[in-house]
Amino acid sequence: MPRHFLTGAELSRDELMRLLERARVLKAEPLSSDALHRRTVALIFQRPSTRTRVSFEAAVAELGGHPMVLRTDELQLTRGESMRDTAYVLSRHAVAIGIRTGPDELAGELAAHGSVPVINMLTARHHPCQALADLLTLEETFGRLEGLVLAYVGDGNNVARSLAILGGLAGVEVRIASPSGYELEPVAGAVLGTDPRRAVSGANAVYTDVWVSMSDDPSSAARRREALAPYRLDDALLELAAPDAIALHCLPAHPGEEISSEVLYGPRQRIWEQAENRRHAQKALLEFLVGGRFN
Repeated sequence: MPRHFLTGAELSRDELMRLLERARVLKAEPLSSDALHRRTVALIFQRPSTRTRVSFEAAVAELGGHPMVLRTDELQLTRGESMRDTAYVLSRHAVAIGIRTGPDELAGELAAHGSVPVINMLTARHHPCQALADLLTLEETFGRLEGLVLAYVGDGNNVARSLAILGGLAGVEVRIASPSGYELEPVAGAVLGTDPRRAVSGANAVYTDVWVSMSDDPSSAARRREALAPYRLDDALLELAAPDAIALHCLPAHPGEEISSEVLYGPRQRIWEQAENRRHAQKALLEFLVGGRFN
């Protein structure tokens, strides 16, 4: 049976730590692996993307493979073909399938019927590839993960959920502060609350995400911005964290909303490193899922 990566919970702690170790090697030596030599990885994009598409295409190419990007309007899914049938077909041509979509059920159906590894590149409830890059960034910055404190402020969304799952697995204390009505459901190990200042106090990293995403109802935008305004990541909030704390954001960012320009482009952020680390972490993941190995 293939190994899938849908939520991050599929990994053991040892696998996660070895994966991050391998990602560091691949970052230092980007062309050292040909694990996908002359092999194809299918990448389904039902949602638009910048970082996910660029990082996955580059990752597959650097591993010697061919990234076959498939938009919704290029598939028969738009004409009623099932995800099951799509999984059957793509499994005959590709060694792995990535999907960026809305409903988690679609990714689950693809994995249920595919005979090759399926990677969740983003769904409504999970964004595990982003969390891998986030952990890699934290480890690079502090030289460890065990015992670090990561504070996430804002909407309890897919990014927050994946941070809680994979961060907890890595030994990171994940604190999540969200306003009433936007909370994350309890996740083992995560510390949940509504006070952003309390969550950030003494934290090693402060993380935020957009207030209005492409999956949100446009009519709710004004209400969301009003509720989330006290959770803006600015210099005043960052000052409550540890003296060497860093600011993180999965992007795209909206300066002046969830994050100030001063923090987004300032000396304490590692946001652009996060964006690059998507590629390196995903290369390690592809090596592991396709070849069952880390080198």
